[in-house]
Amino acid sequence: MAATSKKEKPNVVFVLGAPGSGKGTQCQNIVDDYGYVHLSAGDLLRAERKVSGSEYGELIENHITNGTIVPVEITCSLLVRAMKESGKNNFLIDGFPRNKNNLDGWMAEVGPEKANVKFVLFFDCDKSTCVDRCLQRGAAGSGRTDDNRESLEKRFNTYMNDTMPIIEQFRSNGLVRELSANKAVEEVYIEVKSKCEF
Repeated sequence: MAATSKKEKPNVVFVLGAPGSGKGTQCQNIVDDYGYVHLSAGDLLRAERKVSGSEYGELIENHITNGTIVPVEITCSLLVRAMKESGKNNFLIDGFPRNKNNLDGWMAEVGPEKANVKFVLFFDCDKSTCVDRCLQRGAAGSGRTDDNRESLEKRFNTYMNDTMPIIEQFRSNGLVRELSANKAVEEVYIEVKSKCEF
């Protein structure tokens, strides 16, 4: 078997948008059609907090409950570990980077030396649509402790204050592919395919 050290740098597409903007749904479509590996920062953190004896479990739980952002070193280490374990080369990283600290941490821990960020897929969706989708998801038994109105208000405020400036920073570098996510799933995906080069 060939040495993995010679493997090309992984290709990464960051997927950003408000809670409930449809990131996970659209990522699944891209996985099905283009063979990308979907890594959700939130899912990795939620899984890690359930690992018996995890040194990060309680800390992650507190951040998720309060709608705040988990320290970037933890999130980056989980993402890098998942990328290595997959054995693949093309990744959708969903829900990351969420703030300047996340982006700075990614640049320090991974950076252009270890991964090629192709572009940022930005699902723009209005607040009322996002909140309704999340509440429906919660009512349908998503199992997510943060699919309630109080947590959603906090999460949306965090998104507007912390994540939107990051999206604007990527936009200034010509890396954002913006889509209107208020539409039906199928319509959004048609736009994804027309605007993005996977």
